[in-house]
Amino acid sequence: MLQRDYIHRLIREFMAALQRLLEKDEVKDRQEAVRTLFNQYMGDYAFYHTSTLDDIMRAIEKYPEDERLARIEILAELYYAEADTMSEPMRTGILERAFMLFDFIDRHGRTFSIDRKGKMDAIRKDLGGKREVRDGAKNNYNLDL
Repeated sequence: MLQRDYIHRLIREFMAALQRLLEKDEVKDRQEAVRTLFNQYMGDYAFYHTSTLDDIMRAIEKYPEDERLARIEILAELYYAEADTMSEPMRTGILERAFMLFDFIDRHGRTFSIDRKGKMDAIRKDLGGKREVRDGAKNNYNLDL
């Protein structure tokens, strides 16, 4: 029960910090805020931008089992928010990562989210003209949940 309360509080705090980030007008300020949130909630910013998704999913295993989906959701939201501060081709790569993580949460989570579905649809539309979004179902990340 205490662990579940901790996870809910962590997500609420993160979402509030993310909302403050999105309210910033300057791209440079948003980029710095994203880096800060990465370091605060996930760890080394560089790791999450140079590693493969397989390596990232293995790194997620360091968290307690009941916290992993929440961490994946935080990471997906960070990627999604960060994409608006990037130029191509980095933007496309970050959006693809966000999509695959949202898809993983969608398939393995117990909570339906209209917001998550909307973000996935927006990514599909955004990347549809550039290249096809990889089907997350083909990515069989082996994460014990």
